[in-house]
Amino acid sequence: MSLLTTPLDALHRELGARMVPFAGYEMPVQYPAGILREHQHTRAQAALFDVSHMGQVVIEGPGTAALLERLVPADVAGLAAHSQSYALLTNDEGGVRDDLIITRWGEERFFLVVNAACKAADIAYLEASLDGQSLTVLEDRALLALQGPAARAVLTELAPDLARLPFLRGSEAVIDGVDCYVTCSGYTGEDGFELSLPAAGAEAVARRLLAAPSVAPAGLGARDSLRLEAGLCLYGHELDAGTNVVDAGLYWSVGKARRPGGEREGGFPGADAIFSRKAAGPERRRVGLRVEGKRPVRDGQLLYAGSGEEVGVITSACYGPSAGGPIAMAYVAAAFGEVDTPLEAEARGKRLPVTVARMPFVPQRYYRG
Repeated sequence: MSLLTTPLDALHRELGARMVPFAGYEMPVQYPAGILREHQHTRAQAALFDVSHMGQVVIEGPGTAALLERLVPADVAGLAAHSQSYALLTNDEGGVRDDLIITRWGEERFFLVVNAACKAADIAYLEASLDGQSLTVLEDRALLALQGPAARAVLTELAPDLARLPFLRGSEAVIDGVDCYVTCSGYTGEDGFELSLPAAGAEAVARRLLAAPSVAPAGLGARDSLRLEAGLCLYGHELDAGTNVVDAGLYWSVGKARRPGGEREGGFPGADAIFSRKAAGPERRRVGLRVEGKRPVRDGQLLYAGSGEEVGVITSACYGPSAGGPIAMAYVAAAFGEVDTPLEAEARGKRLPVTVARMPFVPQRYYRG
């Protein structure tokens, strides 16, 4: 099966990207500067990521807010125009089908961005759930992410009205003659933006952004280390169909109006399982780990208490350039989830000392106005 490409494929190759298969696409994992420098540049200035492999969907028509609330625990009905919400597509067991971002474009018109790896399944599930609404997959769109402390100044130079756009808000903008929908959001923990725009105009806008002295291209490698330092989940690692929302530490994504006693309590798949787990307490907890020494740990490695008891598993791991050493996320039995709890990771028959750490590993710097 041949891999798909994004509208920026030619530009990636021109810039010397190393391309790898990812979620059915050929994607840049890094550029000649390398993952470490791309990561550091994002934290210090700004980086441009191509995230056009993500799914972009519009659902509209009478009852769309109510429809979405039958699928996710978020307070969709309470979203103001051009406001966003992080949301989870839950299953009947209280697990997670996918995580996504929902933006209100109109009274009964919503823009969804879903994960690339889950895109086909998500779209099929959403289509099967429609009750008179229409669903449009925005196939001819690109999605760019401009992230880092210099991102706002760079974008404001091209679209002055975006100067004070706060976190989780969106706005229409015209950049070099290209109509874009811009949101203050991202996956790095930094202030930044995501730009949804026509595929035909994506390369021109990307080149214009990259022309700024403070902007450099960055690939999937830096994107992963940045999100891990920021304590953000990756579907298929920290989230999956068997992971309860409460165990994942994401009960905050259940809108107050959707919780027990709220105006629109429950009504989404797995509500009872999630509320029961919240009342009883998590069986396991998603935690951060700091690794002693310089040897990194790996996804899938088991975790042990000092007594030798197996207590968890690592779900994501990397060297954290801004955190100053190897870091990881893991699920551990609830009794071992307190910050500063010493544990051991098993790597090739050896035990490496690790310590439960507070997340995020570096401060999040979202702009809230």
